[in-house]
Amino acid sequence: MIIFPAIDLRGGKCVRLIQGDFDKETVYSDNPQATARRWQSCGAKFLHVVDLDGARAGSPQNLDAIKKILDAVEIPIEVGGGIRTLDDMAKLLSLGVRRGILGSVAVENPALVSEAVQRFGDKIVVGIDARGGFVAIHGWEKSSGVAATDLAKKIVAAGVKTIIYTDISKDGMLSGVNAKTFAELAKSSGAQIVASGGVKSIEDIRALKAVESSGVVGVIVGKAIYTGSLDLSAAVALAEA
Repeated sequence: MIIFPAIDLRGGKCVRLIQGDFDKETVYSDNPQATARRWQSCGAKFLHVVDLDGARAGSPQNLDAIKKILDAVEIPIEVGGGIRTLDDMAKLLSLGVRRGILGSVAVENPALVSEAVQRFGDKIVVGIDARGGFVAIHGWEKSSGVAATDLAKKIVAAGVKTIIYTDISKDGMLSGVNAKTFAELAKSSGAQIVASGGVKSIEDIRALKAVESSGVVGVIVGKAIYTGSLDLSAAVALAEA
């Protein structure tokens, strides 16, 4: 299982939001590349980067910061937030991003997901961000009315292999994960699931590791590693055991 430290970018700075609320922001660093190096030094093998401004604007907005992160570390990164076109995806991949995450567009333009998979293969990941079982879009500010389980099955049929599933109600809350939710989505959709939202401590990593065989292949850790409630080195060691 892979641990993905999260670096959320807003205005070029490394921030965290609570439940995706832009009015509930904590700035952790104005030097995202130093943060990236820190997580790499703790043993991280992959970074999860979110362009929050891009998610809101509908196109990538923090390309300079993303390039600095890429130049600062040797491990691969994935990027999401505002990727709405094949050109957006191509631009990010050309910078050196390992894989791009399609979010809102998977709901609003499913044909684009199929095209992206045909063109970029497994460099395409889809992020499903759900509140109460329904997919939220546009930086989590709107509900799509689409059930997360239905969307997961559709995108797997389109050729997507990996889904990042975020439980918005738990995001930034340090409330613990519901491993069963992620395992059930993996089984029902046939996708590899990267869990996101709610990680508080090493016990959450242990709970997700226990359902790894169902198809839960990774977990994104955010606020817990910034506040110190989770030791990233210990989490990586457990996940890789």
